[in-house]
Amino acid sequence: MKYNTANGGPAPEKLTDAIWTASRSIQGYQILDGADVDIDHAATFWLGDMQIEVCDPVAEYAELMARIFDFDALKRLMQGPFRMRFDALHAITGPYAHEIFEKQLGAPAGTVVNGTPLTDFGGGHPDPNLVYAKPLADELFAENAPDFGAASDGDGDRNMILGRHFFVTPSDSLAVLAAHATAIPAYRHGLKGIARSMPTSQAADVVAEALGIAHYETPTGWKFFGNLLDAGKITFCGEESFGTGSDHIREKDGLWAVLAWLSVIAHTGQPVAEIVTRHWQRFGRHYYTRHDYENLPAEIGEQIMHSIAAQLPVLPGQTLAGREILIADDFAYADPIDGSVSAHQGLRLLFADGARLIFRLSGTGTEGATLRIYHEHLEKDPLRQHQDPQRTLRDLIQVGRNLSRLETLTGRKTPTVIT
Repeated sequence: MKYNTANGGPAPEKLTDAIWTASRSIQGYQILDGADVDIDHAATFWLGDMQIEVCDPVAEYAELMARIFDFDALKRLMQGPFRMRFDALHAITGPYAHEIFEKQLGAPAGTVVNGTPLTDFGGGHPDPNLVYAKPLADELFAENAPDFGAASDGDGDRNMILGRHFFVTPSDSLAVLAAHATAIPAYRHGLKGIARSMPTSQAADVVAEALGIAHYETPTGWKFFGNLLDAGKITFCGEESFGTGSDHIREKDGLWAVLAWLSVIAHTGQPVAEIVTRHWQRFGRHYYTRHDYENLPAEIGEQIMHSIAAQLPVLPGQTLAGREILIADDFAYADPIDGSVSAHQGLRLLFADGARLIFRLSGTGTEGATLRIYHEHLEKDPLRQHQDPQRTLRDLIQVGRNLSRLETLTGRKTPTVIT
């Protein structure tokens, strides 16, 4: 069940649990026979004793973004030799992107592609990653590539960031934006704190420690950021699944992330690749990759997780692939605001050298279950920060496959999707 509360964000589990409990005792419901509400024009209507305000979301969102970012600086960026491409994937952000990037910031017509929302997303999949937004990635890695590329998803909350011949991982994106936050007018006085989901790399933690601000590790799901945002504990938050946001709303926001990156580019005068490379030199590079094994039979997925969980008590102190395991646990989160506890949020192996290996099982797909394995290694040597992540992480990848007995139990030799 998904339900948004008065703060505009996803409801916490205690509320959705209460709704579910109440739903089991419903004896009946009432229907109001009223006229249809015209949602095509901005106006205020009454439906029974409920007032309904129809607004222009594109205009209101653009106005909010203009208060957060320096649109004059972004206009100057667009008037120079800088070229960008935004792929709306025929989803909801098309009209917003046309209004902000092309009309208000002055980017040339055609900067926004696939900007008309279609019910079938033009036959594509509105997921902003290297698999489903491949045409955009191909353009950014072509010989005459634009300077910057971005895409957003079906409902506009997630984002993918690309530079010329360069892909920015979502974990790095959150960390880089946090490190450069003061370049954005709304955050010129700094950040209160940063939060990330547990599977997201620890790159943002390193930035928070350098800035002397708090950082939080939550379960996956934006609702866990809501309490921290409402309490004023954090300003930026993000997930490795291409979601980044701030305290301006209680959800991840794909276009906000794109505007934040454009602001960093305008402020530094550097291309994306240089911005990220300099970030690695200062904070270290968190090599990171996620392997998804989709459409597994649910019982096989459960068997894999139970098998790994049974090994957790004996893993600390062991050395696997030359790395000593310090902690092996089933992650649980105690909310620092309301004290609620969320258990069984993912199986973790934390190594003495800072590396991590995480296993999570998701049943939210259209078929079966998806096993996600996350691999992370921190490299502080600048001379070793430009290698292929799959090659650098191959020892952790093999450890994960061995512990899960993937090939034996599933017959799968390769993941369905690599991020």
